[in-house]
Amino acid sequence: MKFYNRENELALLQQTRLLSEQSARMTFIVGRRRIGKTSLVLKAFEKTNFIYLFVARKNEALLCKEFTAIIENTLQKKVFGEFSSFSALFEYLLSEASLKPFTLIIDEFQEFYHVNPSVFSDMQRLWDQNKASSKMNLVLSGSVFSLMKKIFENAREPLFGRANERIHLKPFSVEVLQQILSDMHPGYRNDDLLAFFTITGGVAKYTELFADKKAFTLQRMLGEIFRENSLLIDEGKNLLIEEFGKDYTTYFSILSLIASSKTSRSDIESILGKNIGGYLDRLENEYQIIKAIRPINAKPGSRNQKYLIEDNFLSFWFRFVYKYRSAIEIGNFSYVKQIVQRDFETYSGQFLEKYFREMLAATNQYAMIGRYWERGNQNEIDIAAIDELNRKITLAEVKRNKKRIDLQGLEKKAENLLIAYPGYKPSYLALALEDMVPENQA
Repeated sequence: MKFYNRENELALLQQTRLLSEQSARMTFIVGRRRIGKTSLVLKAFEKTNFIYLFVARKNEALLCKEFTAIIENTLQKKVFGEFSSFSALFEYLLSEASLKPFTLIIDEFQEFYHVNPSVFSDMQRLWDQNKASSKMNLVLSGSVFSLMKKIFENAREPLFGRANERIHLKPFSVEVLQQILSDMHPGYRNDDLLAFFTITGGVAKYTELFADKKAFTLQRMLGEIFRENSLLIDEGKNLLIEEFGKDYTTYFSILSLIASSKTSRSDIESILGKNIGGYLDRLENEYQIIKAIRPINAKPGSRNQKYLIEDNFLSFWFRFVYKYRSAIEIGNFSYVKQIVQRDFETYSGQFLEKYFREMLAATNQYAMIGRYWERGNQNEIDIAAIDELNRKITLAEVKRNKKRIDLQGLEKKAENLLIAYPGYKPSYLALALEDMVPENQA
């Protein structure tokens, strides 16, 4: 699959590289695994001088020996002596960059915690001593979000405040997903686009996996997920066990319940029989896997809130893979596929809403976009978008079938919300599958 999007990130990385020719610059890149961080940096620097190092969990001296071979091959220069510590090797590279500018990419940077945690303080000392004279463009990328956040954003960590730039790589936008389908599956139906968005969430690796297999319909995608030796069956576990550590079973139980529409803390606690406040807080703020949503006009600190899994694929994985892992473990993939096919129309409804919220956000016309509901989930409104500049409020009901949308009922449900926005001009939208993009656009 060709390289899509990322124009803003590529421009920032190129600008930073040019600035590093005057004095050293440090950029760190975070994002969930499979989001395309490695592809981004390799694309950004493909026509420049760069060294790419991947940090694996192994003996530090052995790692340095492997790195030295890569450096010699890349710089076309013999490295005299042996390095048993990464700090010594990093000092050598800083010195080399003072003679000739280059980019140093260190991928899975957080793994130094398992190799030698003192690497971070050693790098901080060497960076502070040499950044004025060196012309290194240092790019540090990592997939374990909580650790990367700690390394660079915790004031007690040695590399805090050292980075010049930060890139949090996000999934592809809905416009990019439309482009991918237009290029690779001309004549696609909006049903296909919704399934593609619902399952991949715009994560680069999943879009590439399905594109390579030409799996652009729900049926074909399910065939790739639910089969022997599928790379996606253990994906949620592979992504999150390292993040969660020994408490992963509790976190997985919470996420499975949220994915199955148990979205309030009280609902989850009543099922699990334990206080989960700390778990929810870490899932939201430390791991950034879930998000607490409140009605769009709710006061700060309001307890009228629900929890949602931010990542589309993880939501799908916990709803249909983790929940039915017993059937999967005995190889009964057809059974689970039947469950997905039975429930997908209802399940995908929330992602159709999310799709339209992203479309509205892309217009840059709104200060806030969210949902609205009142106590007891009364008067629910799927989308409420506030334009403070022009004092307008857009309210939308979302369903797969437009004939089932009642705009008069929507106006009635909005009465109490509009009281909070006096003088705002409301508009009411009926959004359905047919509004995603024109059918057969290609």
